[in-house]
Amino acid sequence: MSDVATRVAAVIVDFHSGETLTACVESLRSNGVEALAVVNNGTPGSTAIDHQPGVIVIEPRVNLGYGRGVNRGAAALRNHELLLVSNPDVVVHDDAVAHLVRYLDEHPAVGLVGPQILTTSGEIYPSVRVFPNPVLAALHAVTAPWWPSNPWSARYRSPARNGRVDWVSGAFFLVRREIFEAVGGFDESYFMFAEDMDLCWRVTASGAEIGACDRSVVTHVEGLSRQREPRAMTIAHHRSAMHFEWQTARGLRRLLAPLAISLLALRLGIVLLRPQSATS
Repeated sequence: MSDVATRVAAVIVDFHSGETLTACVESLRSNGVEALAVVNNGTPGSTAIDHQPGVIVIEPRVNLGYGRGVNRGAAALRNHELLLVSNPDVVVHDDAVAHLVRYLDEHPAVGLVGPQILTTSGEIYPSVRVFPNPVLAALHAVTAPWWPSNPWSARYRSPARNGRVDWVSGAFFLVRREIFEAVGGFDESYFMFAEDMDLCWRVTASGAEIGACDRSVVTHVEGLSRQREPRAMTIAHHRSAMHFEWQTARGLRRLLAPLAISLLALRLGIVLLRPQSATS
């Protein structure tokens, strides 16, 4: 655990998470993480964590969004070589952080690694995914709301594990600080959603790889923010997907980008009509 304590600092972005944030911090503590920054995107004083040794609470007095919040937290923690990013509604299993640290040590080409994420029912969440090409993105976008088990969504939610992958969920990951800073951290033009995909895209473009470590396991109590403002979260999700497509498209894909964005807009309309069917 001492290796974790000296090498890892954690950033959590909170938005009215209540006691789930307390459980998250406690599970990180039990994993040996001593340096933490909690960015409170809710109202001042609303975070459940305050005045704890080693915990820096940052209150910007405005909802910065996820990526911008992480950047603020990372800037407050400068003395650790590895940066752990976590949602507030994550419970970290025993030795999960140590497994991620060991993975980076054993895979020097990997700059960012994610764990296996479980739902509260114990099912594996599809946290490892591929960068969508226009065809895959379009077919996934249009069919997922009414046919969740379609083959295009299954391809997008890649089952690849324990090896090189395109991108991993931003709900929980470990990144080398030098790489995080070299790529400029999270792109702050994303308010919420797709910022993790964009970060992995830029880490890959820098020459580093993305990894996935099955031995590291966390449980994600997903959807607390969506429950507070489901319509706003759905719109933000699709807006960010459109933004990513336009930012990263090159060559022929750039020519097809308007079509992909139009289909994403169509999907948004479908999901807003059937909010209970929203999928990512």
